[in-house]
Amino acid sequence: MPDRGQGQELDELLAKVADGDREAFIPLYDALHVPVMGLICRILRDPDQAAEVTQDVMVEAWRTAGRYQPDLGSARTWVLTLAHRRAVDRVRSQRARGERELRAALLEAHTPVDDVAQTVEELEEQRRVRRCLDTLSLAQREAVLLAYYEGMTYREVARSLSSPEGTVKSRLRGGLQRLRDCLEASR
Repeated sequence: MPDRGQGQELDELLAKVADGDREAFIPLYDALHVPVMGLICRILRDPDQAAEVTQDVMVEAWRTAGRYQPDLGSARTWVLTLAHRRAVDRVRSQRARGERELRAALLEAHTPVDDVAQTVEELEEQRRVRRCLDTLSLAQREAVLLAYYEGMTYREVARSLSSPEGTVKSRLRGGLQRLRDCLEASR
């Protein structure tokens, strides 16, 4: 656990980073990348993925330093919170991907296939989905495509679109509701 002096120094460094001081990021990185990596490694249990997520977290700390609010906690706590959230997002994303792959494998293994009928059904379903996607606003469509076709978490979508997370959540929720209504109406 860092001493009070180091905590105050980290708070000051993060404030400088928020003001665009590139040099202040170096000692901040040096002080925090090891605890960040340790936390992420405990969650992911894969050192290679933990290293990748650690890099993402430190870049996020650099880019979003202006969002840090010292009255809510220390710089160390703020960065470790970013790390925890990012690691949990990675676990959830991997779990969802694994579940999708398992469902697909089970369907493939247990379904007798009439190739022509299946192809026709898939093409019809794709046409319906494309038509319904066209009913969404551009912002909703982008968010839905990134989340469901690229497998991104809403935070990754928000970063990709340079939009606030709450905005992306609203776009996804509204877009999915419109898609569901459209697909149900076209059955």
